Amino acid sequence: MPGIDKLPIEEALEDSPQTRSLLGVFEEDTAAISSYYHQLFQAMQRIYDAQNELSAATHLTSKLLKEYEKQRFPLGGDDEVMSSTLQQFAKVIDELSSCHAVLSTQLADAMMFPITQFKEKDLKEILTLKEVFQISSDDHDVAVNRYSRLSKKKENEKVKGEVMEDVYTSRKKQHQTVMHYFLALNTLQYKKKIALLEPLLGYMQAQISFFKLGSENLTQQWEDFLTNIGTSVQNVRREMDSEVDAMQQTIQDLEQASDMLYMPDPDPSKIPINRNLTRKAGYLNMRKYGRKTGLVSSTWDRQYFFTQGGNLMSQARGDVAGGLVMDIDNCSVMAVDCEDRRFCFQISSFDGKKVAILQADSRKDCEEWIATINNISKRIYLSDNPEETAARANQSALEAVTPSPSFQQRHESFRPSTQGRPRAARTSSQGSVGSDSPALSSLSLDSLVAPDTPIQFDIISPVCEEHATPAKNASQGRTNPFGESGEPQSGDSEDSILHQLFIVRFLGSMEVKATESTDVIYETMRQILAARAIHNIFRMTESHLLVTCECLKLIDPQTQVTRLRFPLSGVVLCASHQENKRLFGFVLQTVGGRVDGRPVATCYIFESNNDGEKICDSVGLAKQIALHSEMDRKATQKQRELDKAKEKQQEELTKQKQIEKDLEEQSRLIAASSRPNPPAADGQFLVLSNSQSEDNDAGEESRKKEESEA
Repeated sequence: MPGIDKLPIEEALEDSPQTRSLLGVFEEDTAAISSYYHQLFQAMQRIYDAQNELSAATHLTSKLLKEYEKQRFPLGGDDEVMSSTLQQFAKVIDELSSCHAVLSTQLADAMMFPITQFKEKDLKEILTLKEVFQISSDDHDVAVNRYSRLSKKKENEKVKGEVMEDVYTSRKKQHQTVMHYFLALNTLQYKKKIALLEPLLGYMQAQISFFKLGSENLTQQWEDFLTNIGTSVQNVRREMDSEVDAMQQTIQDLEQASDMLYMPDPDPSKIPINRNLTRKAGYLNMRKYGRKTGLVSSTWDRQYFFTQGGNLMSQARGDVAGGLVMDIDNCSVMAVDCEDRRFCFQISSFDGKKVAILQADSRKDCEEWIATINNISKRIYLSDNPEETAARANQSALEAVTPSPSFQQRHESFRPSTQGRPRAARTSSQGSVGSDSPALSSLSLDSLVAPDTPIQFDIISPVCEEHATPAKNASQGRTNPFGESGEPQSGDSEDSILHQLFIVRFLGSMEVKATESTDVIYETMRQILAARAIHNIFRMTESHLLVTCECLKLIDPQTQVTRLRFPLSGVVLCASHQENKRLFGFVLQTVGGRVDGRPVATCYIFESNNDGEKICDSVGLAKQIALHSEMDRKATQKQRELDKAKEKQQEELTKQKQIEKDLEEQSRLIAASSRPNPPAADGQFLVLSNSQSEDNDAGEESRKKEESEA
């Protein structure tokens, strides 16, 4: 007989949509079998009832024929020939009645009993198991949903223990129920054949026995055929018994081996993390977005996700096939810190138009998803041996990128005593960011990012560096990478025209060489994101970025303390990622610090909740406002200088007029003094004093001097 289709009991615990779809096919087959066998049972019941009726009718006919001679008919009642003939008929019919009774008994045992047993026992058992499976599956979904909603901030150990125990119990119950349900459905594929063939075989054998009682004319061909059918039924029964024993053993083995898998967050030391995967599947919670507003919602949808080549697919229960979520070739993936969920990571498509935030059931599952998607983004799945290629790529990346975990180590890496140590080199990982600027093909990476530059992943408060002396900084030849100096910063203007606040997360910073093109920001993004993915650095410090006309400030959202201050005059470049618009960065030139005759420039990379272009536009607006303010200040200063010059000129004119007036007065006095003095009334003369003479002499000299100057 052809092979029997079976449900994979080994995949019962995974409970994937593919398994559910296959289970749906078996359930549809069971419903079709139940409907068909119900009709067949009714038909055979009619045969059995008809045979019983025939046997009873035949017996009644024989009885009536025997009583014929006792009848008193008015005419011809004493016909001996008729009576003798009827007695012979009665004898034959009585024998036929006995044969029919035997046939009825054989039909009850060989035909009705197997199909009744199949209908009342096997099919009802499957229906019962189906109801139990639905209940256990619903209980498991409720337990997993409750576990997924555990808060990471207000986490009660007692509640967490109860929830995890509930998940363990419900998952174990569902697994055991599913395995027995699969066993019953697989067994049904054998039983349906037995339940169809055995009644027919019993019916035919009963009919043959019935006919053999009255006639030996049944051909040997029919007997051989029925014998072969009987042999096939026995073979199917033996095969069924063997498969049932094997499936029972498989269930026992799986129950023992799957005990650790019932826990939602297994111990990574017992179940290691595989970072070389290029294919993965499993259930994840996906954050929904508002249909009308497009904003992030607090609703999460649990679906079955799986990778298919360079695509991320999802499939809900009941769906026939999966749907495309996004293209993950050249995508970017990183762990994110969600306020309401744990084990979350974010995937951004290569064109930046799609962003998906997903939640895994455990830290191990989260890290494996991140590693798998990162491997797929590099197109490793197209190689002949993807897992081996991924292992080599990850090992090479680990050797190529050694980020500096702290601000102090970053400074120590530039001291002369550390020249013998291995220095960090730039990563050659491709596709982590998903953006390759066309200009990068013609530019050397060394012309953008300084070689052997460590990566700073954490924001270190200036308090950590306040004890460093200026002499020490000068001896190291390094300046503060955050654009701060040892002198106290002047306070920002309280009446600044622009005050814009953004929520950002610091990804990292690197020293760069070029400050003329935004390609240096894209290259820094690629290296920092690649290093974070390779080293599984998921923690990001969230801050408030305040943009003013004087500076950019990173403020602690809890304490409102300024963590870092970037002078706006030192920001020379600012750009968002060309594809993932949530990423942005800026280049800061440190005032006073120079290396090899060039200013020290550092590129800072952030992730924001808003569009990065808006932040860059805000920075550009601040610089424009600052430029216009400076131009207005210079214009005002120039106008003041002009006003002062006019005032000075006016003073000179006033002084000149006063001099002219004095000259006229002196001239009048001189003219008056040159005339002879008239005698006084008393006959005396008027005599000028010495002061008047001196004044006249001074006026004469001043007049001559003015005439000479004129």
